[in-house]
Amino acid sequence: MTESLPTPSNRDPETAARTRESTRPLRRPSVAPPPPPGAKTAKPTHSPSPKNLKVAVAPPPPPGAKAAKPTHSPSPKNLKVAEKLKPTPGHPTLKQLIYDAFKAGNSDIHLGVNEVPRMRDRGEMILTEYPITDTRTFNSWLYEVLTEEEIQKFKTTLEFDGATQYDFARVRINIFETLRGPAIVMRIIPLKILTLEQLKAPEVFKAISDAHKGLILVTGPTGSGKSTTMAAMVDYINKNHAKHIITIEDPIEFIHQSRKSLIKQREVGIHTRKFDNALKAALREDPDVILIGEMRDRETVNTALKAAQTGHLVMGTLHTNSAVKTLERILSLYSAEEQDAMRMAMSESIVSIISQGLCRTTDGKRAAYHDILINTETIKDYIRQGKNDEIFELMKEGEFDGMITSNLSLFNLYQQGRITEETALEKSPTPNEMAQMLRGRI
Repeated sequence: MTESLPTPSNRDPETAARTRESTRPLRRPSVAPPPPPGAKTAKPTHSPSPKNLKVAVAPPPPPGAKAAKPTHSPSPKNLKVAEKLKPTPGHPTLKQLIYDAFKAGNSDIHLGVNEVPRMRDRGEMILTEYPITDTRTFNSWLYEVLTEEEIQKFKTTLEFDGATQYDFARVRINIFETLRGPAIVMRIIPLKILTLEQLKAPEVFKAISDAHKGLILVTGPTGSGKSTTMAAMVDYINKNHAKHIITIEDPIEFIHQSRKSLIKQREVGIHTRKFDNALKAALREDPDVILIGEMRDRETVNTALKAAQTGHLVMGTLHTNSAVKTLERILSLYSAEEQDAMRMAMSESIVSIISQGLCRTTDGKRAAYHDILINTETIKDYIRQGKNDEIFELMKEGEFDGMITSNLSLFNLYQQGRITEETALEKSPTPNEMAQMLRGRI
């Protein structure tokens, strides 16, 4: 008769114990078993931090407990819904649209329900070959870049401002409601920050960025390259000066890595509740340079001037078309009784005002033209006296100090063969004067 194998009931006690031990699930060596009831807790082998240790080190979840939700959003932001809600067949995903625009060198993407997707190619709006966007496709795009909370916020406020990032580019997003349905406009921001040399910026930009204190304003209409110029100037400071740079943006566009300088970037709505609060707090954060995404109102201007007068270098943007109009725009925020004091404050604080625009070049690319005011001693005196016409005339003759007018900048591009005569006339703030320059009369 064949001898039967030992069963759990007929094994000897030692063999049974070894068998039970070998079949137990392995425990992670890094997680200690919980102490028995009533036992004293062992002292830690390392010194705890002075803060509450329980907050810093979360205990393992009890058996059967649900896993905690991650503190960051996966990509796409609402993954489960995005998997179910896909674009209608024949329509691209939002990531594909953005990638196609990035590869083609487009700057902006315009999408909307019941509209054909469009791109902005070097300043010109162009139609794409994609089909008309339907509601299902548009909603799937929303879930690619927004969380459920952000979508509910958009439905409540009918507007949304934010940004997202891919491995090839960063994208600034604005969503809004229209007569035909919801729409999205996206600005594509390259991950690589162009240098001042790559932008072919005037040499005086480096001297302006070398300033230790004061106010630098970069102005121009929407889409004129203000953010790109500001990023290049901050990048120059970052590489050449050991300073503490704080940026306050809505939203963050270009992402900087600390090099010789230490850079801290804050986004309104994520890292701070209110723009003004962040700007005032920045003064207590030991900054050397404060970058303000946009100087929106008199309170922001007041705080920026105060920071510039107390030994900080402040950089900000405004939507104006020339350096002289920038002075007038700031003064317009104040009453007649306050304007004399503001002229004095601006004359003491301003380092430079750079107004710029973009124009299409003969090789199909784009070039920037500038209106640059440098605050020399003479300019300071003219600002105090409100002699704006004299300031403009002095800018025409201030090439030695790095000043230039838009017309002269356009004329230089024309002489270099980079733009046509028609482009120079189209972009000129004073076409009659430009026409005389092109004919050799000026």
